[in-house]
Amino acid sequence: MAIRNNAHREITQLAPEDSFLVFDRIKSEFDFPIHFHPEYELNFIHNGKGVRRIVGDSLEEIDDLELVLVGPNLVHGWELHNCKNDNIHEITIQFHNDLFDEKLLSRRIFKPIKDMFNRSNHGILFSKKITKELMPRIMKLSKIDSMDYFLELISILQDLANSRKQHLLSTYISENKNFENSDKIKVIYEYVQENFSKKVTLAEISSLVNMSPVSFNRFIKKRTGKTFIDYMNDTRISYATRWLIETDLSIGEIGFKCGFNNIANFNRVFRKVKNCTPSDFREEFEGIKRVL
Repeated sequence: MAIRNNAHREITQLAPEDSFLVFDRIKSEFDFPIHFHPEYELNFIHNGKGVRRIVGDSLEEIDDLELVLVGPNLVHGWELHNCKNDNIHEITIQFHNDLFDEKLLSRRIFKPIKDMFNRSNHGILFSKKITKELMPRIMKLSKIDSMDYFLELISILQDLANSRKQHLLSTYISENKNFENSDKIKVIYEYVQENFSKKVTLAEISSLVNMSPVSFNRFIKKRTGKTFIDYMNDTRISYATRWLIETDLSIGEIGFKCGFNNIANFNRVFRKVKNCTPSDFREEFEGIKRVL
């Protein structure tokens, strides 16, 4: 993806023998370019109302308080944008993507965390409620060391994994794909990736995995949090955002290329998913591309 190719590949300060790093700072600006790295990153911001967050193809102005988990190799960054505060409190926690290996994550007790790590390939914005609840503990992390820090990090991740109202930010995912050991999810994902530009019916996709349409819709909703129609539309909009950023194709051309039968429908679905029109999205990301 062009935006990823142009983004800064951050070499974090984590050495191979390290487990995690925590940066706790008060700042008046965000001067680090849009970037990506193979480590997980949990980013807490307080007093940052008006800051603009970029995660994958998601562009949003944040409120005074937020907590985001970014998965490996997902493009991300924060910009001052409309923020007038000069005492923004940012706490960034980075840890290796193999800190919790597959054997450990396969244990039943770690399943919520494993599922959350899979979702973090889109970037996860946590609710203000859980962010407020965890804020005192997150603020103490830089003052803890050794095993106590590790145990507290696991505890925080567990609370986040079990929290409600998690919001996935990017419609496309980072290159680290994980299908939660589900052959059915892998089949569905690959079929949708190959056929998103065409009409795919619920009956067609459900028969592919030997399920009834009703059972299939329940299955996909449980695994992705979306109905099949929403899952298809998110995939189409994912490709649309890439082509809006990477190419000079017209809005209409991109809509038809993504499988929408008319531009009005494309505009309607795009606005529903991204909270802006395709034209506005392209214009916003033009500014981001110049920063990279």
